[in-house]
Amino acid sequence: MNHSQPPMPIGAYSGQVPGFPEMQRQFGYAQPFEIEEDRDSIDILKLFWYVVHHRWLIAAFLMAGIVCGFFFTMMQTPKYRATAQIEIQAAGAKVLQELDTIATSTDFRVYETAKEKMKSRDLAQRVAYELDLSNNADFLAPAPTFSLGNVWRRITGATAQREMSDLTDEERLSLAVNTIRDNLSVDLKRNTSILEVSYSHPLPRFAEQVANQIVRSFIDQNVDKRSETSNLARQFIEDQVRETKQKLQESEKALVDYAQREGITITGSENSLIADNIADINKALAEVIQERLGVERLVKQIEEGNANTLPDVFKSESIQTTKQKLAELEAEYQQKLATLKPGFPEMVRLRAQINELKKQVALEVSAIARSTQIQFDQVKEKEASLKREMADLEKRQSEFQQKNIQYTILKREVDSNRSQYESLIGKLNEAGVGAEMRSSNASIVDPAIVPEKPYTPRLSLNLAASIVLFLASAAGVIFIIELLNNTFSVPDQIEKDLNLTVLGIIPSTADEEIERELQNPKSSLSEAYRTLRTSLQFSGTDDGTKIIAITSSEPSEGKSTTSLQLARDFASLGKRVLLIDGDMRKPKLHRLMQTHNAIGLSNALTNVIKNGDIREIFQPTRYTNLTFMSSGTIPPNPADILIAPKTAMMLQFCKRKFDLIIIDCPPVIGLSDAPIISRLADATLLVVACKQATRKSAVSALKRLKSAGANVVGAAFTKFEVNKLDYNYAYRYMQYNYYSYDGGKPATPSLQDNRVTRNDNASFKNKTSSALSGMLDRFASRFG
Repeated sequence: MNHSQPPMPIGAYSGQVPGFPEMQRQFGYAQPFEIEEDRDSIDILKLFWYVVHHRWLIAAFLMAGIVCGFFFTMMQTPKYRATAQIEIQAAGAKVLQELDTIATSTDFRVYETAKEKMKSRDLAQRVAYELDLSNNADFLAPAPTFSLGNVWRRITGATAQREMSDLTDEERLSLAVNTIRDNLSVDLKRNTSILEVSYSHPLPRFAEQVANQIVRSFIDQNVDKRSETSNLARQFIEDQVRETKQKLQESEKALVDYAQREGITITGSENSLIADNIADINKALAEVIQERLGVERLVKQIEEGNANTLPDVFKSESIQTTKQKLAELEAEYQQKLATLKPGFPEMVRLRAQINELKKQVALEVSAIARSTQIQFDQVKEKEASLKREMADLEKRQSEFQQKNIQYTILKREVDSNRSQYESLIGKLNEAGVGAEMRSSNASIVDPAIVPEKPYTPRLSLNLAASIVLFLASAAGVIFIIELLNNTFSVPDQIEKDLNLTVLGIIPSTADEEIERELQNPKSSLSEAYRTLRTSLQFSGTDDGTKIIAITSSEPSEGKSTTSLQLARDFASLGKRVLLIDGDMRKPKLHRLMQTHNAIGLSNALTNVIKNGDIREIFQPTRYTNLTFMSSGTIPPNPADILIAPKTAMMLQFCKRKFDLIIIDCPPVIGLSDAPIISRLADATLLVVACKQATRKSAVSALKRLKSAGANVVGAAFTKFEVNKLDYNYAYRYMQYNYYSYDGGKPATPSLQDNRVTRNDNASFKNKTSSALSGMLDRFASRFG
């Protein structure tokens, strides 16, 4: 029994042609081909299928977007915009080298500041005063133009005209200022120093006048601020400079005379020589004290008998060499002591050498200790000398401080007069430059002109935005619809959710037409079932598979019709086929076979059958090589009957008598009959109806079958609406007319080109759909 996942049939979804290796070995065909599909890439055809499938929804949203775009445009009042350009000359920081400018940097905050000044209330007031806008009713309340919004306001009485007589002068001025600021925009042109000043208004002449007046008022405002320093202020600063200069000269002369009279000498750091000497002596004394403390610690170490641990001892190479030799001799002595006595001549010689080396070490350590003591005495003497000199300098400094008090007072006065003089000189220079430079740092590049047409509303922009918004909404709605769709619409969903190969796709047929279509071997329905039969053969039914169980997740999915037609098709191949109605709850096959249900499977399994009636269980049919076993009398406990060992025994008996056994099982959901039968079968075919069986029930049914040990070889997708353009296009089942025949000649199916045959008796709608499907088929074959 083959439990591996069966390959897909020709014309289905996988790229490998099923059963081709066996055909190649038998008939010597060429190497099987494979169709590579990148599942991670975006499937353009599938996206196009969604568009076609939901075309009416998308068309509705598109029309709504167009209507809303037109309506929104008609609701808006047309506005005109005039733009003036002004250049801002920012004073950049310059880097000079040998009187040549080598670099210049511009602070872009200047442009941002200019933008904010143009939007300020003060500048808006200047413009309102210059153009007398506070008394202009056309500016404050322009006459409404034709628009749906204005028409609605006329109907409701909420007109845009305001009663100017009811407003005070301050209110009209405030209204004019706010109107200017609300409709003004200032932008800096990229990589330039030019500002674009734009103003919009329902009347084009006001747009031009206000835009030009704003740039002129901005220039006038800058000129006024640059000329704030008057000549009177400049004269006042000059008088202050003369007085301060006289005071500075007198204070400097008094300071020099006092220093010469008292013998005070000031160094470059404005300190006396005595103070500098005290600083030097104090620094040297600190170093000597630090040195004395370090040597004193060494002397204390010597007095405590720890001269061997002095730093100079460790630094002495001779001592360290002697100690190393001493350690070697002591080690040698201890080693020989284990075999020789201390009185042995060689041991006496070693002991003498050890004592001699110890004496040398002691002498060298003693010399280092004496040297350290001498150094300590010298440092103490040096420290005492520096302290005496420091005391003498401090005495002289005290005398100098008495004389320096008056000197400091005179010097502070000189410093104060000099600082005041330098500050006044700087202010005088600034005042002179400000008085001479009365030009502005801004100039008009391009004045505004009266606009000829409104810039808003823009019908194209509103339509584009509205269409994009509504199409995005349509995409969201489609996504939600597809997300909530809980049934199988196309074969790919079965392969994705159930991980089963779709062995056959059965087109949807009206109930009253099913029997007629099945009786016609040239019909599309008959050809679809023959394709399913071929797929089952390629999946392994010719290699030891004798029992095929056919079931579905829910009732009315077409499993009984599928069982009957598969039995007919296999019987037409010369196989002895037994068709068993395994649904002992709601049997249906006996009605399709037009026979009785008095005796059958349930009777055989419950032993309620006479010996002479055993042959009546196997009912011959009007189809060659096809035998039928009905479900029999409906028992109260079908599951208990099926699970008994006698069921397996009966199937084994039937396998010896027939080449193939097909069992029509009841649905899986809610019943245990199908899992029991599928466990006894060699292969199980799951029937899934298009847009009927829920995905949850199908997944649950498949899980129950596999948990029971069933070998589910694939799925049959029934009731597929092949005449729908969206299904045919997206999943390359363009027309199932290739199943049918025209003029007695079968249409040749091809993977690259599915030709569309015309049905003379079809309606005009079907003809149009067939032609369009064929065109899309060729498109998919070329670009898909």
